[in-house]
Amino acid sequence: MRIISYNVNGIRAAFTKDFLGWLNVASPDVICIQESKAGNDQIDIESFEKLGYHSYWHSAVRKGYSGVGIASKVKPNHVEFGCGIESYDNEGRIMRADFDGFSVISVYVPSASNIERLDFKMQFCFDFLAYIKELRKTIPNLIISGDFNICHQAIDIHNPIGLANTSGFLPMEREWMTSFMRENQLTDSFRYFNDQPDQYSWWSYRAGSRARNKGWRLDYNFVSEPLKDKMTRAVILAEVKHSDHCPVMVELGI
Repeated sequence: MRIISYNVNGIRAAFTKDFLGWLNVASPDVICIQESKAGNDQIDIESFEKLGYHSYWHSAVRKGYSGVGIASKVKPNHVEFGCGIESYDNEGRIMRADFDGFSVISVYVPSASNIERLDFKMQFCFDFLAYIKELRKTIPNLIISGDFNICHQAIDIHNPIGLANTSGFLPMEREWMTSFMRENQLTDSFRYFNDQPDQYSWWSYRAGSRARNKGWRLDYNFVSEPLKDKMTRAVILAEVKHSDHCPVMVELGI
């Protein structure tokens, strides 16, 4: 099973850049999308269906903002929209698809451009940790895919010293990610297979950052302990360019 996570920075904008042509060739079994920036009535669900996907979308109340989606070749047994906390669900940040024997979550962790949003981001993070911990009691086989807006280690960011006080690489954010993985027995699938530097999934549009590979690794596929040994490959698809992010993929023998 091939699972891709992709912050598309606007699904309608991605469609104008041949997103569907790429999706048809990449052919993941499941794709988790973040930052759809569109209401359900603005998403071309029929085009997903023509490629053989059942697609589900959890949009923000605010127009053109946030939003997550999951598209799958196999119809899920159940789709859960949101986590039951209104402030997060109004921003369309979490959804889950349940399949036979495992579940996939698409999550879009808030970014923080000021101290108020940093407080909101950290509250979201700790609530999400608790949400996953509770969910694991009934669904132990989880793949959690999304844009976490956090670089975990120094290897995951192009300038760890210069950016040490920047949101996305703050000590409290990095410590939270360590706790999130440890307390929920999760594996960072990409780092399980790849310990090389200069591997990023987001680049600023400024100063030719992508061409110079001055990036951040913000996008992850976390795999819960019962599925860890079923992982066969995990890669960053840096050559795919519909967004300021690129897709990240994990393959599992399930």
